[in-house]
Amino acid sequence: MDNADRDILLDVCGLAPPEPLERVLDALAVLAPGHRLRMLIDREPHPLYGILDLNGFRYQATVRPDYRYEILIWHKP
Repeated sequence: MDNADRDILLDVCGLAPPEPLERVLDALAVLAPGHRLRMLIDREPHPLYGILDLNGFRYQATVRPDYRYEILIWHKP
């Protein structure tokens, strides 16, 4: 199984704060080790980064050609 097979997609584009943060935290609460959460959002989620750092997650943020942010999140080893 490659990484893409273990990715869970969470599209929170268009949702008003704090709903995107609430949804990603709910998803991370059940994220199995070895799996990744791929979050799509229409703005950069700065508050999320500190929460991830404090709770044992790594992440990679990229801006897609459609100007949405794609945040890939996984458990720290």
